[in-house]
Amino acid sequence: MASGSAPPNAHFVDIHLVLDDDNRSSRNKLGKQPTNGPVKFRGGGGGERKPQTHRNLSRQVSLETGVAALCMEKELKGSSSNGKQEPKVLSRSGKSLASGLRDGVGGGVETCARKGDFSIFRTKSTLTKQNSLLPSRKDGELDLHNLEGIAGAEPDDPVNESVPAGRYFAALRGPELDQVRDYEDILLPKDEVWPFLLRFPIGCFGMCLGLGSQAILWGALASSSAMKFLDVSPNINLSLWLLALAVLVSVSITYVLKCAFYFEAIRREYFHPVRVNFFFAPCIAGMFLAIGAPPAFAPKQLHPAIWCAFIAPVFLLELKIYGQWLSGGKRRLCKVANPSSHLSVVGNFVGAVLAAKVGWVEAGKFLWAIGLAHYLVVFVTLYQRLPTNEALPKELHPVYSMFIATPSAASIAWDAIYGRFDAVSRTFYFIALFLYSSLVVRINFFRGFRFSMAWWSYTFPMTTASLASIKYAEEVPCFFSKGLALSLSLMSSTMVSLLFVSTLLHAFVWRSLFPNDLAIAITKKRQCGSKSQGKEKKAVKKAYDIKRWAKNSSLSLVSSITKSNSGDKDSNAS
Repeated sequence: MASGSAPPNAHFVDIHLVLDDDNRSSRNKLGKQPTNGPVKFRGGGGGERKPQTHRNLSRQVSLETGVAALCMEKELKGSSSNGKQEPKVLSRSGKSLASGLRDGVGGGVETCARKGDFSIFRTKSTLTKQNSLLPSRKDGELDLHNLEGIAGAEPDDPVNESVPAGRYFAALRGPELDQVRDYEDILLPKDEVWPFLLRFPIGCFGMCLGLGSQAILWGALASSSAMKFLDVSPNINLSLWLLALAVLVSVSITYVLKCAFYFEAIRREYFHPVRVNFFFAPCIAGMFLAIGAPPAFAPKQLHPAIWCAFIAPVFLLELKIYGQWLSGGKRRLCKVANPSSHLSVVGNFVGAVLAAKVGWVEAGKFLWAIGLAHYLVVFVTLYQRLPTNEALPKELHPVYSMFIATPSAASIAWDAIYGRFDAVSRTFYFIALFLYSSLVVRINFFRGFRFSMAWWSYTFPMTTASLASIKYAEEVPCFFSKGLALSLSLMSSTMVSLLFVSTLLHAFVWRSLFPNDLAIAITKKRQCGSKSQGKEKKAVKKAYDIKRWAKNSSLSLVSSITKSNSGDKDSNAS
């Protein structure tokens, strides 16, 4: 403004620096007064001052909060016919200008109060098609998707880029890394029900694993020579096989739809350290159905094309994941290893069983060797509890039953390849039996966990142990072996029945089977608020350490002076 006398209607505003809550609290700790006083208006000319129509601000607010206040005022004026509106208190959001603009500045009242934008997880082709049907943006209208020119806007895309493995460990908690920590923020609203496909996780294929393995178990009980005293009807195997087939088809169709409409959510699940192992589950479930197919639907020797169709995706995925383990980096095995990593290994042994069933014994030996090599590495890594391994919880969880799956499947695969349950098969079977016993004696520690569909994946390890026990009872027929096989079979069937009933109750009675999948909506980088809190804690800790060091140093200095003085007195006295 040019120098000289100001016009009578001019006003001057004293603008002070607005600090967020974290900086304000830290400055209060240091003894400094924050400059958060009210905005002051000064008259800019002579003469009598006219009454002002502007609202008085009781305290400083950020630009984003002020924009929200204007939108709220417009909404109140538009909805009220007569009467006096009560003023509403606005809480400071602490967001930057770019964050406020992303939350909806340019859309009027509807944009200010708009709900979560789920399109950020949509497939790019679908989103492009939807945007082409929208009206073109007018000149001068704010483009919310292009904020490069605004200070504070993040240039990189927080959704499409891969989230580092360490970020999942930092933002999530729980044995399955499915719960967001309290201080973390997510990209989607927590208090709003998300679309069904976004709430449908990859862990739903665990139900197919549980039912498919049960079909194999009851087929073995009906045909095993050691279990003839049970007189099991083959119709149980047929019923379970049909049910498992129906569930696998339904889950596969639903997940294919999720891939078509929300592919970015699929990418988030693939980069998840725990859920990436469940991408083996669809093919393993299909191999279970091929192995346990009733005689009425399948010949004695299956066609090799069935084995090729199921093992090809498993082999390609293994090349990717095992390569990451071997080459190191942020997704090295000691960093991302968890009990669910057994799923990426057990597929080799199940594929070896199917290879022997189709007549390709050499291919089965090849897969068995790959599975053995990587099982030893995963087992040792998990058993050591390395300091870098953040996914292993201290408390027990049903995920620990995955330790039983791989040695049991290895013993069954060896028997299928070589036709005898010899010393190698018995060695892996005894390892699985010991791990099974170590978990059963601690059954009380498995209480108090929230039900999820991923629990179905932890039922097939019990079933594989039961199948290995039946093979052992055939090789060593005695009362103990037959009783052990019967006991383990009843335990696994009971567990599957309980989970099936619980799934139905959560789906149709409580309607809580598919809650919001918060794990896929974490931000790529940690928010500034949590960073400032961490820095503040580090600063306080550093100050405390300095005080403690100074105190100890002064005490040591005083003690040394006292000792020297006492030594001088003793020397003078002598």
